[in-house]
Amino acid sequence: MCYRGYSYPLMLFLEEGGVVTVCKINTQEPDELLDFDFCSTNVVNKVILQSEGLREAFAELDMTSEVLQITMSPDKPYFRLSTFGNAGSAHLDYPRDSDLMEAFHCNQTQTNRYKISLLKPSTKALALSCKVSIRTDAQGFLSLQYMIRNEDGQICFVEYYCCPDEDITEAEL
Repeated sequence: MCYRGYSYPLMLFLEEGGVVTVCKINTQEPDELLDFDFCSTNVVNKVILQSEGLREAFAELDMTSEVLQITMSPDKPYFRLSTFGNAGSAHLDYPRDSDLMEAFHCNQTQTNRYKISLLKPSTKALALSCKVSIRTDAQGFLSLQYMIRNEDGQICFVEYYCCPDEDITEAEL
């Protein structure tokens, strides 16, 4: 095995019975890590749900929609998930005293849209989780934190961040 350093390929030399095979694997330098700067002091709204509620929502909503709209409010509809797909608009409302709702902290009404194609990879963690924390900051930046309990009973967390897709005017609501 040979690696000459930055920008050079990793080379593997395999020799068997006098025959040498050389395998070159191109390397890549990682891009600079994105700092989402999602600070808990900037959180405007936070909801903690049993994961089964969010799994059911994703199964019921129209996933032909390009966006998932999330509304969090101190007043009705409290917590609403909406899609706008081929079958029309679909809305799922969760009252703040729902059995699926573990915590509900909403300081202001906020409605944001997120591309479903960007949220879909997070559903793998959702499938394994038992609880999910959904937080937004003042800019509508979304934090999904999945609590996963492994076979040993240990608890770990998977965090997923997503920027809002577009600004929504009052006329669109």
